[in-house]
Amino acid sequence: MTPSTQPAALPEHSYGGGGLNHVNNTAHPNGRPDEVLAELHAVVGRIAANVEKVIVGKPDVVRVAIVTLLAEGHLLVEDVPGVGKTSLAKALARSIDCSVSRIQFTPDLLPSDITGVSIYNRQDNDFEFRPGPVFANIVVGDEINRASPKTQSALLECMEEHQVTVDGNTYPLSAPFMVIATQNPIEMEGTYALPEAQRDRFTARVSIGYPDPQAELAMVDEHAGSDPMALLRPVSDADQVLKLVHAVRRVHLSQEIRRYAVELVGATRRLPELRLGASPRSTLQLVRSARAQAALAGRDFVVPDDIHAVAVPVLAHRLVLTAEAQAARRSSADLVRNLLQRVPVPQAAMDPTGQFLHSMNQNR
Repeated sequence: MTPSTQPAALPEHSYGGGGLNHVNNTAHPNGRPDEVLAELHAVVGRIAANVEKVIVGKPDVVRVAIVTLLAEGHLLVEDVPGVGKTSLAKALARSIDCSVSRIQFTPDLLPSDITGVSIYNRQDNDFEFRPGPVFANIVVGDEINRASPKTQSALLECMEEHQVTVDGNTYPLSAPFMVIATQNPIEMEGTYALPEAQRDRFTARVSIGYPDPQAELAMVDEHAGSDPMALLRPVSDADQVLKLVHAVRRVHLSQEIRRYAVELVGATRRLPELRLGASPRSTLQLVRSARAQAALAGRDFVVPDDIHAVAVPVLAHRLVLTAEAQAARRSSADLVRNLLQRVPVPQAAMDPTGQFLHSMNQNR
């Protein structure tokens, strides 16, 4: 990543954009592009600051979570117990004044416990549908891989089509709709590996990791006497998030960037270390996330650096390693990073008016 294209910082944060690199002055339905981006910066800054009251010293993880929200995707948080997976999901959910539900996944959980069930009503002499916890704007699924694959599959239609079908009747889900699921590593006792079809429906996967000593000390000082989650208050609402989502959809994506995203995803399907490369769905999720990343960086157009910023969390969890690669302790994240070095990037990225923004090396 060249210094000239490093994302500037959001107010008081180490990611996003500090200024508006606005180049396209076409009118937007909800206001001028620079005004919409300014509002996005303000809202995202408040959400990030709110979440970081709970998740200390992990701004990159918070950035990926917010990018996933703006990209209309779903987030998978995978790590060992006790590092704040559920806290991240709950903090993001509480920062937005919308409907939130939490599902504790256990081995005895049934699909109807998630989607809802039709119950016979004696007064009406008919069946009536009782919605399950999935009928919310943000659904927090705690330890999703402790439930059986049959129960996990109840989320497939919800995540992809934003609807639920029960007893032949289809019920739409309210927008925005986001699933934030946590899972422990599959080597841990009592866990099931997520099916490939479900992993592919998660836009991004993040691992929080252990905090550095300074951040852990700050956490002890701030959290020992009180629960920051109990003090968290909403700083946005569903209508405002929908407005920002619509603004992200209008971020310009040039033909060169589209081809670059397709070539990058296609390269995963030719790697000898993989049994299964990234799907066409992952290409769509990659460019949607890149649009959100560009908006956070203060631009209404995507550059290759936006693709690089989101490639690992968007692509790595979708790749299935061969037995030989697993034995050699190769990781899917390392394979994606290697591809980012090998796949040629566009020599120059252009803004929507056709002007060259900056030159980039053929190889990174």
